[in-house]
Amino acid sequence: MVFWVFGYGSLVWNPGFEFDEKIVGYIKDYKRVFDLACIDHRGTPENPARTLTLEQEEGAICWGAAFCVRGSPERERAAMEYLEQRECEYDQKTLVNFYKEVDSPEPALTGVIVFTSTPDKEVNKYYLGPAPLEDMARQIATASGPCGNNRDYIFMLEKALFDIGHEEEMVIELANEVRKVLDLLENGISMENKLLGAAPHVVVLNPHLPSLELQPLPEAIATDS
Repeated sequence: MVFWVFGYGSLVWNPGFEFDEKIVGYIKDYKRVFDLACIDHRGTPENPARTLTLEQEEGAICWGAAFCVRGSPERERAAMEYLEQRECEYDQKTLVNFYKEVDSPEPALTGVIVFTSTPDKEVNKYYLGPAPLEDMARQIATASGPCGNNRDYIFMLEKALFDIGHEEEMVIELANEVRKVLDLLENGISMENKLLGAAPHVVVLNPHLPSLELQPLPEAIATDS
């Protein structure tokens, strides 16, 4: 028995299950997007985190890592049960081709499992959809849950992609925007005034912007998303 699963988010740096082989590579016609809510790992129902899902786009490539589980049906089942619990926000398991070399015409692996989500808020309650960069950064900077802070998720993703030699412009841009938000919060600057370009002595009230509060980092546990 053998199965392969493709990781494009936290699985890249923290698979969390026993595997026999890890291969760095990519899948075609998918791109990462921070369009999925996480309410039980790095966020809460009241303040959901933003985590990754995949969006189909012709010609796109998404680098990550494929993990192989070989052995008995029990071992395979244990790994899949763990993944299904961990990836509970994802409502689809898609089979994809996996490539190792850039511009390779033939896949290195076929039938690789990848967890994805339906991009429809009516069908998938965890789907948030796209948002402006500043709004996503603000949400990521302030969300926290049982597994830790949402901001650490994007910073670890940024490092993981660097470590495998495939940094991604979107991830770097969003991570840098999160750092800007954190700098503002840590320096005690009014986020509302800064976002609206007000002079320092002008008090701006915006009822649509919730108050910002950095959350302490909870004790880390193995599960992640």
